[in-house]
Amino acid sequence: MSQINELIEKLCPNGVEWKTLGEVLKYEQPTKYIVESNDYSNEGTPVLTAGATFLLGYTEEINGIYTASKDNPVIIFDDFTTSFHWVDFDFKVKSSAMKMLKPINKKVNFRYVYYSMCEIKYIPVEHSRQWIGTYSQFPIPLPPLEIQNRIVEILDHFTNLTANLTAELALRRKQFEHFREKLLSLDGVEGVEMKTLGEVCKKVTSGGTPNTKNPNYYNGDIPWLRTQEVDFADITDTGVKITNEGLENSSAKWIPSNCVIVAMYGATVGKVAINKIPLTTNQACCNLEINEDIALYKFVYYCIENQYNYIKSLGQGCQTNINAQIVKQLQIPVPPLAVQQSIVEQLDKFTVLIQNIENELALRQKQYEYYREKLLSFPSPSL
Repeated sequence: MSQINELIEKLCPNGVEWKTLGEVLKYEQPTKYIVESNDYSNEGTPVLTAGATFLLGYTEEINGIYTASKDNPVIIFDDFTTSFHWVDFDFKVKSSAMKMLKPINKKVNFRYVYYSMCEIKYIPVEHSRQWIGTYSQFPIPLPPLEIQNRIVEILDHFTNLTANLTAELALRRKQFEHFREKLLSLDGVEGVEMKTLGEVCKKVTSGGTPNTKNPNYYNGDIPWLRTQEVDFADITDTGVKITNEGLENSSAKWIPSNCVIVAMYGATVGKVAINKIPLTTNQACCNLEINEDIALYKFVYYCIENQYNYIKSLGQGCQTNINAQIVKQLQIPVPPLAVQQSIVEQLDKFTVLIQNIENELALRQKQYEYYREKLLSFPSPSL
């Protein structure tokens, strides 16, 4: 930061120039790069979207490929949501709802412009095209090129750290899934019984939702779990609390700590969690109170986690919901308790490793965002 400040004092002591994005970037329509078939494969040319998904798959089509590289990058910009990505490899696109952005000339560092766009806090209200009429009119600070280059060096350093951690996290997760599958492949092994989840539980319950129109039922001190909070992790608190009155006038009910909770509705179907505190839940949670004379709750958790994709496939209706009966009929291997404990200990060690990487990644991301804001904060021309 001190080097940047020194450069600013030396090269632009009276402030920096500001220009709109439309003055520094040109755009190209994606029409000729749109993929013809949505039948994606696992190899070939990447098919991209400017939205959160980014990579949709690969195509073997050989025509209409956008040529990009480390030396010739491009920003793909979603013309409706305004999300965008930096791309430095050849690709095709999914739809016409985007623009390809490039610098008008070499008087700006293109990567610097990309980082400046990351600092624009704008969320479209209407579902309409954004670049020409709105987004291209946002101004960004343009210090001398030497300062732009130095800012990019610093931010690229943080970006590379984040990218390396992201790649390591993906690798460790894949290793964990392989290791978990191997440890839990016990069907047919001597001393191992296959049992349904219903058979290894003391009790299987779901919850309920107090009337949301009654303010007396909410903002109490009773933890009340919703399925969006069930996401392959321990639960130590809930985002919503209900009152005793809300509990008594609904189907919500207390469950003890260390239940295995399976989400049954909507986008979270098949996800699983363990409550580390006594709490109540809504009706979309299937709460398994495990009989620990038969199975360890953490072992059951890993068995259900291992079947996530299969459980999702059992969903019914437009929301792909499952029900408690489906959950109770799911089968898991049940070896002796000592074997279960050994498997849990091995998987726990791997889980801690992944959590440490996730924590480090979150920290690096916060550092990157902090320095990006600091480095790109120049007084506006009106001040």
